[in-house]
Amino acid sequence: MRIQWGVLGQLIVALPSLLVVQPVWAEEEGKSSFVTGHLSLDNPEGQMTNDNGQITNDQPATTVEEWLAQIEASLVQITGVRVETSETGLEIVLETAEGELSTPATQTIGNALIANISNAVLALPEGDEFSQANPVEGVALVSVTSLPNDRVRVAITGTDAPPTAEVRAEAQGLVLSVTPGTETDAAQDEDAIQVVVTGEQEDGYAVPDASTATRTDTLLRDIPQSIQVVPRQVIEDQAVTELQDAVRNVSGVVEGNTFGNTGDRFIIRGFQQGFQLGSTLRDGFRANGSFSGVRDLANIERIEVLKGPASAIFGGAIEPGGLINIITEQPLEEPFYSAELQAGSFGFVRPTVDLSGPLNANRTLLYRLNLAYERGDGFRDFDQGVERIFVAPVVLWRIGDRTDLTLELEYLNDERPFDRGLIADGDDVVDIPFERILGEPDDIVRNEEFSIGYRLEHRFSENWRIRNAFRFTDAYLPNQRAQPQSFDESTGILTRTWQDQEYFVNGYALQTNVIGEFSTGSIGHTLLFGVDLERQAYDSEAFGTDAPSINVFDPDYGIAARPEQDEFPTGAGIFNEQIDLLGIYLQDQVTLLDNLKLLLGGRFDIVDQRTELGGRFGESESQQQDEAFTPRIGIVYQPIEPLSLYASFSQSFAPNSGRMVDNSILEPVRGTQYEIGMRGEWLDGRLVTNLAAYHLTRSNVATTDPENSDFSIAIGEQRSQGVEFDVIGEILPGWNVIASYAYTDAEITRDNSPLEGNRLFGVPENAASLWSTYEIQSGDLQGLGFGLGLFFIGERQGDAENSFQVPSYVRTDASLFYRRDNWRAAINVKNLFDVDYIESVPNFRTAINPGSPLTVLATVSVEF
Repeated sequence: MRIQWGVLGQLIVALPSLLVVQPVWAEEEGKSSFVTGHLSLDNPEGQMTNDNGQITNDQPATTVEEWLAQIEASLVQITGVRVETSETGLEIVLETAEGELSTPATQTIGNALIANISNAVLALPEGDEFSQANPVEGVALVSVTSLPNDRVRVAITGTDAPPTAEVRAEAQGLVLSVTPGTETDAAQDEDAIQVVVTGEQEDGYAVPDASTATRTDTLLRDIPQSIQVVPRQVIEDQAVTELQDAVRNVSGVVEGNTFGNTGDRFIIRGFQQGFQLGSTLRDGFRANGSFSGVRDLANIERIEVLKGPASAIFGGAIEPGGLINIITEQPLEEPFYSAELQAGSFGFVRPTVDLSGPLNANRTLLYRLNLAYERGDGFRDFDQGVERIFVAPVVLWRIGDRTDLTLELEYLNDERPFDRGLIADGDDVVDIPFERILGEPDDIVRNEEFSIGYRLEHRFSENWRIRNAFRFTDAYLPNQRAQPQSFDESTGILTRTWQDQEYFVNGYALQTNVIGEFSTGSIGHTLLFGVDLERQAYDSEAFGTDAPSINVFDPDYGIAARPEQDEFPTGAGIFNEQIDLLGIYLQDQVTLLDNLKLLLGGRFDIVDQRTELGGRFGESESQQQDEAFTPRIGIVYQPIEPLSLYASFSQSFAPNSGRMVDNSILEPVRGTQYEIGMRGEWLDGRLVTNLAAYHLTRSNVATTDPENSDFSIAIGEQRSQGVEFDVIGEILPGWNVIASYAYTDAEITRDNSPLEGNRLFGVPENAASLWSTYEIQSGDLQGLGFGLGLFFIGERQGDAENSFQVPSYVRTDASLFYRRDNWRAAINVKNLFDVDYIESVPNFRTAINPGSPLTVLATVSVEF
């Protein structure tokens, strides 16, 4: 968010001057003089001088009120904006009551011409911003808005190409003579209605483009595959602190097996994200699969969810349902400082800090630093606490006009309960209080994760550039728990085992690609060629032995002490795995006509998988190398400017975790999808809708070997098909909405067991969400806002056997917030009516994750 300086910012500026000692170095004809306030050592008689060294009768301020008045008076007020047609196009007149506006430099971003005017404020009769759509042919939008630090931005967006402008000062103010651009003038993607100038995403719900689907900055309307973006504004409005609460706004995405609430894993279009490598990315780099822990959102700019196979661009180990790509915040050119404090139910406290700006005068070095601390007890019994520290610095070095280097680091130290949740009783969840734990009060998991990397980009010209990026991650994740095993419904006795596990995870990834834009005759091309190299290594030790049973209706904890590792009778089971991936890909985004676009792409991958077992697992070693080519073809037709119709075919593959009787690894899992859809951008792009229908199969799935139940064979097939609908944007000024609906028909279509014909676990046939906010735009209550959310999940099968079901639910959220200058305060209520509901089921009868009860969260933040 970008909010004008308020009283706090002005006081910070004024504070040194209140002491009347404000050092200034003045240079004139090679002579330097030191000035204290307005009193110069070259002027011993004490006469006051202005910034040019001339004697003036102005007196220095001696109170806060006087300084605020002087600051306000020094700003030039823009009291009116007129847009008039001219012979060459149009003229934009910025009217001022008094004072002269500084002449701004202009820059082109996308199809927009931007002019930022310093030392100015808007004082318009109609409000704090001005906009006019389609004033002349070739210009889609003229907008005049306020920026932080007393600046005003004028943005003129062309329909086919960026316009040009001459700026001149006149008696009535500043005049911009604008000439619309033509299609042949376009040097970048067309219709870039929203603009990013400083690296910070503009406020609002509707986002025009994304990089996840193509690895290029492509308008969403030109992508022939379903992709949804959850922007920072939604995350703030909903007071989201965990990834699962953000993606519940997206159709076809539900929470999956979280491994005892210790990690982020999701089911997308009916398919669980992979256990080994996972399908959650950070700035295009894969996280550590199921071992990556719970992601912190302190430095998140937005979340992009790509539905369907993505191997053609991101390679192997991406499950066919889709992927989640977390886009992080980047350094800003203008100083920005933000502090936020959240506190609420169950002892929850979370302060965060976000700092950014230049490190040197010529702004070739920029930085950003995000800090977060979190502590909370959770709603489960015994106040089982969560405590985490998150640090994320980023430095951007503009080596030259065409070369940028970004260095990034993240450190996370997280400690939380290992909690398997509830258990099933017959074909339903056992009837016990949702806060009751069935493990032990001291069950715990820790995650200490460190990652470092860089991104280097060099632009050979306006049309050709090369990108190189590297990321290294190292993590240590131990856990200790009393693991539920089997439940006797007649007695209420649940057997358990002591489990003590340690995971050592490290990996690196190197990505290099070249992007070029060129034409062959009248046909435009955006060409992408790249090479990816990745290694992920997992080393683990697992100890296990019998633990005391527990009566779920009358539990008694602490009957026996938890054994130390050297006290386990069977010793450790050792599992080590290393996965190496090499991928080469080529993609061409072809513009056949203004309203007809083609996407062609393919990737060749080599995956080398090595596994070693030891200790109580028995000594064995296996290795397998797989090769695969995954294509993607899509077409987009735009019969009218706001509407895109698309169709696509795509495939995926992922390493298989199943093993055959000879201990060899099964052939990779393959995915194939056919998708059609339509995307609309209405109300001048402020409201976006997406409707998609798909048919998706996942084949070569491991299934039990009928001759040896301890091993697997690969004959299984699963199918998911359905319809999804998403809406996001601004309906009226101040009224925002994000909503979704998904119908998902997901079942096992081929298996050599009674599972054939069963529905896939954890997948609701119907799911929907609605979140809407309204903020009062004028008057005494300007800045006051309200929010309401409804989240519906239909009935789900609890396991692959379909032996039990979890019921549907509707969760209601609400919010009340107030923005004033650079301050924001909010109260968010989650699960307003305190309903009992099941968040997720991980394919086990003894690991059912209950949702949180009524939760109140208060937030106070300040930005300057």
